[in-house]
Amino acid sequence: MPSTHRDDSQMSRFDREGVRRVGARDAVKAMALTAVILILFSGNSIGDAADELGPGLERDVLEVVGAPAGWIADHTPLEEAGNSITAGLSPDDELGAGGFDAQTIGGEGAAIAPVTPDSFDPTAIGAEPEDPGELETILVTGDSLSTPLDQEIARLLSPEGVEVIQDPHLASGISNDAIVDWGRLSTSQVDEDTPDAIVMFMGANEGYDFEGPGGEPIKCCGADWAAVYASRVRQMANTYRQEGDARLYWLKIPLPRDPDRQEVAKVVNEAIEVGVQPWRSQIRVLETDPTFAPDGTYTDSIEVDGESTIVREGDGIHLNDVGSGIAADQVLEAVENDFGP
Repeated sequence: MPSTHRDDSQMSRFDREGVRRVGARDAVKAMALTAVILILFSGNSIGDAADELGPGLERDVLEVVGAPAGWIADHTPLEEAGNSITAGLSPDDELGAGGFDAQTIGGEGAAIAPVTPDSFDPTAIGAEPEDPGELETILVTGDSLSTPLDQEIARLLSPEGVEVIQDPHLASGISNDAIVDWGRLSTSQVDEDTPDAIVMFMGANEGYDFEGPGGEPIKCCGADWAAVYASRVRQMANTYRQEGDARLYWLKIPLPRDPDRQEVAKVVNEAIEVGVQPWRSQIRVLETDPTFAPDGTYTDSIEVDGESTIVREGDGIHLNDVGSGIAADQVLEAVENDFGP
C-alpha cells in the first residue's frame, strides 16, 4: 500500500520524489538577477510608482530604493534600448483616420455637427434646461398647414400681450425651393423679428426630387432623400434656435388620407427627428398622430369633449378650424413648459 501524506500539495513532495532541481538559494539568486535587470532597464519606473502613492511606509520604501535605481538607469544605455525595443507596443502610434477628433464623415467636405452641452436634452440627463426668459414674440410659420393654426395661437396668446407673427407660405416646401428657399427665409425671419419662440408646421407639399451629385436627381423617399431633407431641417433649426436664445416647436405631419402621401409624411417626420437632434434642449418635436390618427390609421374625425368631431379638411391633409384649435392647445402646452404660464 503506498504511503500517505497529510498534505500532498506541499512543496516537500518534490523532495520525496527526487525531482527538485532548484534550491532556495537558486531562487534567491534568480530574484536578485531579475531585480538587477529591472533596475538597469526600467529603474526610473520605481520612482514614478512612488510619486503615484500617498504618504506612508510603502511610498517611503519605494523612494529610498527608487533614487539609486533611477541614477543607475540614467547612467547606462539599457533603459533607452529597452524603450526602443518595446516601441512597437506603444499606444501612441498613428492609427489612421476616424478617431474621436475627426471633423468630417462621408468624404471630404461632409461636416459633422459638433457635440456640445446643447446637444443633450437637460431633462433627459437629470438637469434643468436653461430658462429662456419671458415670451414676448412668437412666430408661427410653415406652409398651408400652419394656417389656421397661426390664427388659433394668435387668438389665445394676443390677449396675454404676446406678439404673434403669422407668416405662412402656401404651396412651399423644404424639398421644393422653386417657390421659397427656406434656408434663406428662416434667416430673414430671424433677422427681422428675432422671435423668442417659433412654431413650424409644414409638409403638405413635400416629395420633390433633390439635386444630387453631378445633377442627378435624388428621388423621394429613400435614405438618400431623407438625409438631404434632414440636413435642410437641421440648417433651419439651427437658424431658428438663435444660438440657444429661442425655442422652436416643430409639429410633425398628421397622417394624410392618401397612401402615397403617407409614405412621404413618414419619411419627412423621421427626417425632422434626425435633423433637430443636436439641439433637443431648445427644440420640441410635437407628435400629431397620437391625437389625429390615434389608431395608426387615417380618420376624418376624433372624439372631442365626448363627441365624434370632424377635425380634417376635405382634402385629407389639412386640419380644419377645430383640428387647428386642438393643435394650438398642444403647442401652447409645450410653450408653457418652457416659458411658464
